Amino acid sequence: MAGPVTSGAGVTATHNPATRYGPALGLLASLFFMWGFITVINNTLLPHLRSVFDLSYTQTTLIESVWFIAYFVASIPSAKLIERVGYQKSLVVGLLVMAAGALGMTLAASIPSYGVTLLMLFVIASGITLLQVAANPYVAVVGKPETASSRLNLVQAMNSAGTMLAPLFGAYLILGRSKGGTSETGTVLTQAERLADAQSVILPYIIVAVILVVLAVIIARFPLPAMGNATSRHSKEERKKHSLWNHRNLVWGVPAIFIYLIAEIGVANLFINFVSQPDIANLTYEQAGRYLTFLWAGMMIGRFLGAAIMQKFDAGHVLAAFSIGAFIVMLVTVFTTGPIAMWALILVGLFHSIMFPTIFTLGIKGLGPLTEEGSGLLIMAIAGGALVVVQGWLADEYGLQWSFLLTAACELYILFYALWGSKVTNALPDQQAMAE
Repeated sequence: MAGPVTSGAGVTATHNPATRYGPALGLLASLFFMWGFITVINNTLLPHLRSVFDLSYTQTTLIESVWFIAYFVASIPSAKLIERVGYQKSLVVGLLVMAAGALGMTLAASIPSYGVTLLMLFVIASGITLLQVAANPYVAVVGKPETASSRLNLVQAMNSAGTMLAPLFGAYLILGRSKGGTSETGTVLTQAERLADAQSVILPYIIVAVILVVLAVIIARFPLPAMGNATSRHSKEERKKHSLWNHRNLVWGVPAIFIYLIAEIGVANLFINFVSQPDIANLTYEQAGRYLTFLWAGMMIGRFLGAAIMQKFDAGHVLAAFSIGAFIVMLVTVFTTGPIAMWALILVGLFHSIMFPTIFTLGIKGLGPLTEEGSGLLIMAIAGGALVVVQGWLADEYGLQWSFLLTAACELYILFYALWGSKVTNALPDQQAMAE
């Protein structure tokens, strides 16, 4: 008879040999796909809104900043909701909140309104935050602790599949159906053309809302396995015996997630604007949006490869190698022009691929009863994506290409975390027991 088992997340789960988690993980993978898909629609939405509302780079990246501020604001309420109603109902609520925000985007397009657009994107991101807080620890709990990074990378590969397809969806249904998306860079639109372009986002977001509602119904009716003790809070007295500050891998892992998001989101959001420049690839926004697919395809391929590599090699060492690769291609992006610069920026997707799931699992390793709080802090750190506005300001002040030096600097911090910051200190007894 199976006894309590500590997962790679450092929490205790009661595993029944007869329980099959494959179908549940497959369904959760669909959630990873959808929030990746919706997040990356923003990458085609931003140049579109820049054209519709005649925005500066700073104003354009502010849109994405609002998106990631939602992670900071909604993470703790999401954890409280999960504690109150459970993981399955929380997933349903998250999907319905996202659907409501998607429908709200059709209102923003009808007006059109920059302010309402920001509000609705905040609502969608809040729903995704709830899914993130629930799904990432759930995946980490299922399976052997030594393969936690591999497992989360594998499921996150479905997130990358969504991010790979989203640019094609956005390029065809948003940029391809708008005057600004099919015109040469720098074309000035009339007021009537801007109004027509704004309304081109209505159909895509209606489609997204319908899919989210259908997925919510499926999740609500699916017999999702209960995770037993893995989903319950430890007593306050037990919590008082330990401190998060005693765990170096978490203390340095929170800023690692924060800084990584600055790098990932900066590259993705400014990609279309960058490669469309005359001295890079001289493409229309629609054409550039299709090349964005290659960036996210690299993310997906890298996660499948990473999942396999980390079955045999230490996750920290793999993270270090990928961060060095990312640093090199970002320098190539900054100091070259033409197709070389474009393909270097595309290649960074491959090196970024394993970073979030690997940092996450390294960050919560050995936390024992503190895992729930540690996971919450790491999810909150996704708010680092909000600082993409800093890169927008750098692009306005010093040029878009030079702004990618910020990305290169972020890669160096990830290297530091991989080599030193991720080392586990004061691993709690339940984690040590499982390691034995």
